Amino acid sequence: MAKNTLSSRFRKVDIDEYDENKFVDDQEEAAEQQGPDEGEVDSMLRQGDMLRAFHAALRNSPVNTKNQAVKERTQGVVLKVLTSFKSSEIEQAVRTLDRNGIDLLMKYIYKGFEKPTENSSAILLLWHEKVLAYGGLGSIVRVLTARKTV
Repeated sequence: MAKNTLSSRFRKVDIDEYDENKFVDDQEEAAEQQGPDEGEVDSMLRQGDMLRAFHAALRNSPVNTKNQAVKERTQGVVLKVLTSFKSSEIEQAVRTLDRNGIDLLMKYIYKGFEKPTENSSAILLLWHEKVLAYGGLGSIVRVLTARKTV
């Protein structure tokens, strides 16, 4: 026989609290990241240390911030680093990243495609080819379905 379900205890749960449109990440306010240090990246580029500049540009990526000025400044720094690489050095740089780094780089590549500058599209296509070869199709899917943008 079925059990009597006249109990209304379950009705005291506020289901609107779990609505994903009203979700607020607690870490978001605590971890306001301001992006990479532009001076540090520029000095590494002038010294010719491309790989360290590449990693410094991807470090402290402002994916959790809602400040568009910080995101655009970081996009400019990353694009400057990506365009300064020689085409023969791209694959070596991509192989130094882990899966999260690959996904972050792919986000910046697609962001660069949104607002192209002079000759940036051709360079970004080279980067896209190498990142796709190393990260696979899953990287593209993760980037296109991600809620947090760069």
